[in-house]
Amino acid sequence: MTSLADGDWHRLHRASPLLRGGIFVFALIGFVIANLRERLVDVVFGIPRETGDPLDEIYERGAVGWALLAAAAILIVILIAFTLSWRMHTFRVSDESVEVRSGILFRSHRQARLDRIQGVNIVRPLIPRLFGAAKLEVSVAGQDANVQLAYLGSALADGLRRDILQLASGARQPRPAAAEPAPEQPAGDPALVPAGPPPAAQAARRQALNDYASARVGEFLAPELDPDAAPPESVVRIPLLRLIGSIVFSGFTVFVAIAIAALVVSVIVGGSEWLLIAIFPGLIASAGYYVSRFTKSLRYSIAGTRDGVRVGFGLLTTSNETLPPGRIHAIGVSQPLAWRPFGWWQISINKAGHSTNDGAAGQAATTVLPVGSLADVAKVLELILPGVAIDKPRALIQRGLTSRGGDDGFANAPRRAAWLRPFSWRRTGYAVSADAVLLRRGVLSRQLVLVPLARLQSVGISQGPVRRRLRLASARLHTVAGPVSATLGVIDVGEAERLLETVTAGAVASADSDTSYHWSRQDIDPTPARTAVTPAVPTATEVTP
Repeated sequence: MTSLADGDWHRLHRASPLLRGGIFVFALIGFVIANLRERLVDVVFGIPRETGDPLDEIYERGAVGWALLAAAAILIVILIAFTLSWRMHTFRVSDESVEVRSGILFRSHRQARLDRIQGVNIVRPLIPRLFGAAKLEVSVAGQDANVQLAYLGSALADGLRRDILQLASGARQPRPAAAEPAPEQPAGDPALVPAGPPPAAQAARRQALNDYASARVGEFLAPELDPDAAPPESVVRIPLLRLIGSIVFSGFTVFVAIAIAALVVSVIVGGSEWLLIAIFPGLIASAGYYVSRFTKSLRYSIAGTRDGVRVGFGLLTTSNETLPPGRIHAIGVSQPLAWRPFGWWQISINKAGHSTNDGAAGQAATTVLPVGSLADVAKVLELILPGVAIDKPRALIQRGLTSRGGDDGFANAPRRAAWLRPFSWRRTGYAVSADAVLLRRGVLSRQLVLVPLARLQSVGISQGPVRRRLRLASARLHTVAGPVSATLGVIDVGEAERLLETVTAGAVASADSDTSYHWSRQDIDPTPARTAVTPAVPTATEVTP
């Protein structure tokens, strides 16, 4: 099979126009059903329908033929538009970029450079899975810079992802040559061909249909991580009861409980029964929210591959994303207050490119661990930040998560910081390891932020009039935008100066020796030139008095 990364232009899956524009077909069907509902009620229950039914008007005016002709014309126009859209939507993958051309009247040409790729995500929605199709999204650094290929054959999408990641890694290995086309067989004498399909052809069709059905069933039951590209077992497994508990003990549940309590009180005290009718759609939506979060978190898996960390999840609609090395700019480990009795934690990340698809538990795609124990957190951190696998950083992270402060290896805020942080000043502090900066804060909701030194962009120290009088300052480590905020609200002025000097020197040294952006270049060049390939070199250091 010819590789899709051969530099030539290719088309998407033949069912792509229907899968991408099928919403119009469903809208048309919904319009017809809405206009037939009174007729169905009349036939089933014998309730007379009201006048003004559009179908009755068409029938009484004798315009049934014209209506059918108009409907047929609309369907033909839709099919022609879908076909033209499919033919004009092409893509190619070269050694430098992924390009997509689309549009009928207004043409667009999107290009994603391989050296700016932040992740490759494959999403298999329920309906496209029935057609054996999948959507491939190339996440690129920049605002609205992602490139989507919707849709490709499921197996072709997996192969194309491997090709894109191989090219992005810096490896330039020769591709296998395309297979030679089979010679055409001479046609037989038509007089000798029996009428109708031969038995062998019928058996071949049945076998092809059985193979197609078996392939679709196999895709539904197959593990989310490809065993050929990733370890067969996930590093972390989320038990069913833990998943249910994490959804129940969430902020949304608290909001729903407060809303229901307020509703009950208003009905009992004020007798406003109409509020029950008003709030009922909201309760249905809340139930749908819980079901969606539950199904999207099933079959969660995370594993390390040669091309980065692979995160997969989903039951009906599945998604798995590969995060190449060097693309994670900040890591946040948090524990809400309601999770503390169970010892559960959540991990989020900052990356330069943002996927348009939801992540695990229906949350942002930057959530790499929806819920896990302390041991699960350690395993995931070892994958996304390999430098923490050694004993000293591991112990430092352990204290950063669970310690209440004191002499634990962190430079903590002084006692006078209690004027600004009366509850959390003991846990507010920082530590610097060989590869990352650790920021610890929060007492009700515990948080630990890890910023790889090679990805750090700048350091900011600020001091307002109140902090100046208390000889305190606030610090911020600048990374790409995301859910993880690398800030310290209070810190001693002397510690702030040491943080500035230590982190700046460490960031420059780490960025200078970092080769993670081209993680396979050493495979073809054992002595690569020492070049700065990452845009994350610290570019500014500011002190705002």
